[in-house]
Amino acid sequence: MKEKDASRAVELNDRRNIFAVNLGLGSNLVLAFLKVTFGIAGHSPALLADGINSSSDVVYYIAAKVFLHMSVKPADKEHPYGHRQMENIAAIVVGSFIITTAIAIFWNSIDLVYDIIIRKTKAHEAAHITFIIALFTVGLKTVLTAVTRSIGIKTKNNAIKALAYDHLNDIFASVAVAIGIFFSRLGHFWVDPLAGCIVALFILKTGIEIIRESAYGLMSTEPDEELKNIIETKAWQIPGITGVENIRVHTFGQFFMVNMDILLDQSLTISQGDAIADVLESQLNKEIHNLLEAHIHYHPDRREQ
Repeated sequence: MKEKDASRAVELNDRRNIFAVNLGLGSNLVLAFLKVTFGIAGHSPALLADGINSSSDVVYYIAAKVFLHMSVKPADKEHPYGHRQMENIAAIVVGSFIITTAIAIFWNSIDLVYDIIIRKTKAHEAAHITFIIALFTVGLKTVLTAVTRSIGIKTKNNAIKALAYDHLNDIFASVAVAIGIFFSRLGHFWVDPLAGCIVALFILKTGIEIIRESAYGLMSTEPDEELKNIIETKAWQIPGITGVENIRVHTFGQFFMVNMDILLDQSLTISQGDAIADVLESQLNKEIHNLLEAHIHYHPDRREQ
């Protein structure tokens, strides 16, 4: 019964993840069309830059969708722990796209600022519709951030968390766009492309954070304090265990494996040690959600000698 419930929970999380990706993909398709079209027609470099960002969002949402589809494949001979690492790889791909987009937008925006201020290139007042689109983006991305973040917290999926970060980044970027357009309409044309530079910096920061967090998921790490406390508490509750050492965690997407050492009373036999390790493993599997396996190594406690 427990295995069936766990399987249903995993399937539900997978559906939630796909929903978050499809929701973001559809929204960014609409926003990319609106921003690029009216950014060009409405003479707003900042909105156009944000439109390029939304267009790149479409590309890496598609990439994220492909990787998430691969991640739900069952374990096989070559991948005994399944394909859940694809979730972290998807997040890194998202982060890489974000950084590339940020650099391109920043370079183009700086060039426009230089043209307007130094070269005295003639600029046009941004159209009123561009301001409306920027405000619409803020509202839509606020909703998308809340929904996607909620799904990421429930499913513990790094790729979905990365997409939530990207939605949040877009809120700040669109606020900067709206400010740039506002001042452009007052005659301060250089503020609009300068807002594009600010947009790029927000985008760059988000990309770096996503890659850094996702890269940790591809390496064995120390558990966080909450997980460490749960493991140690369960271990100390079992008679015969006199110490807990070297707790390590290796993640597989939203799932993870625990390696740990326990110290046992020296009077215990090997059979008794096996039994204690089995009891602890059973307790950890029962207590910790998304735990794939617990590898428990035991040896006599000689610290008192």
